[in-house]
Amino acid sequence: MQDPAKVRGIFSAIADRYDLANHVLSGGLDFLWRAKAVRMVRAWKPARVLDLATGSGDLALAMQKAMPQATIVGADFCLPMLQVAARKGLHPLVVADGTRLPFADGSFDAVTVAFGLRNMSSWPEALREMSRVLVPGGHLLMLDFSMPGAPFSLLYRFYLHQVLPRVAGALTGNRAGYEYLGESIEAFPSGATMCELICGNGFASAEAKPLAAGIVSIYTARK
Repeated sequence: MQDPAKVRGIFSAIADRYDLANHVLSGGLDFLWRAKAVRMVRAWKPARVLDLATGSGDLALAMQKAMPQATIVGADFCLPMLQVAARKGLHPLVVADGTRLPFADGSFDAVTVAFGLRNMSSWPEALREMSRVLVPGGHLLMLDFSMPGAPFSLLYRFYLHQVLPRVAGALTGNRAGYEYLGESIEAFPSGATMCELICGNGFASAEAKPLAAGIVSIYTARK
């Protein structure tokens, strides 16, 4: 759980080069992760989707393209990131804190959050808000980094703390922001622990699907 002012400052500083850094640092795998998430959401046939912590809007735009009949609302607490999303054609957009969403109960059929819960000030409060704005039986999909098991964990930690900050610092001019990224990934619950957190805060079931040897995971749950 994070300091909102610090996180907002980090993302404001890297907003214009955020997408480039993501694509380079993931080796392009971020496109595949989002495509997998979109296929899962599309199978639920939602009419209204909230993409929380939408950032530069890549996941919301991919859902918009795959589900043109659905209304996709992008929300984020960092205005410079939303301005990037707006320039890419995403709308509607809402400035919103994930722990205090400005939507009525039962406003959405699905909530998605990609690489966002980890940066919020209270993970339980944010999950309860996601549950609140969902219709009964509505779906949650969360995509985020996770820690792989042995033997990959040592190599991944070296990448997180030695390689990633240097490369990202060169791309964005903000090495400190990506030092924070590695620290936040290690502190973030994953796998069964994350499923327990989800189920304890407004959801009846949760499943984890590791991808890319476990460096990211997709979590799904129902209200």
